[in-house]
Amino acid sequence: MQVSLFRILVVAVALLAGSLTGCGTINETLTVGMADVVPKWAGGLPADAPPRPGTVKYDAYMKEKERLRSLPAAEREKLENGNASATSPAK
Repeated sequence: MQVSLFRILVVAVALLAGSLTGCGTINETLTVGMADVVPKWAGGLPADAPPRPGTVKYDAYMKEKERLRSLPAAEREKLENGNASATSPAK
């Protein structure tokens, strides 16, 4: 009786270890696509997060950042202050 209980315990531990390692590799590949659809309240990306590299939106975002970087500091501050007031919630 002791031997069969020991065997059951060994098999259970092996199955548990195998299932945990399988979850690690599955989650690694799923998080790339799932992170975009998780709402902010559940731990997802905020609305003002930059787009992911390799997308068309990312290329446009980087062009806009480069355009802003080339502006003089006074104009850049005006644009940033205008954008901050436009995106801030009304009180």
